[in-house]
Amino acid sequence: MLLYNVTLIIEESAVEEWLEWMQETHIPAVLATEKFVSNRLLKVLDSPNEGVTYCAQYVAESLADYEDYQLNFAPALQADLQQKFENRFVAFRTLMEFVN
Repeated sequence: MLLYNVTLIIEESAVEEWLEWMQETHIPAVLATEKFVSNRLLKVLDSPNEGVTYCAQYVAESLADYEDYQLNFAPALQADLQQKFENRFVAFRTLMEFVN
């Protein structure tokens, strides 16, 4: 099992809009790809960065599911994020493997 983590630092002025969009639009769209079996959205409490830091996490059962998502779905979903919140966030993505 793999954990796909998207860490995003968003401007404080955009937090409410972003949270609503994530919960009502983006996360349901990611899950609709059927490449992930679960997800969670977390707020980082001790971030040293300006703005507010969140982690969106998605669990994939296989590397094949993750790679299919990256190839066929991620570009459009990331473009939507970029267009809607342009110049108001930075994001980085990490793929991790469950050890036990």
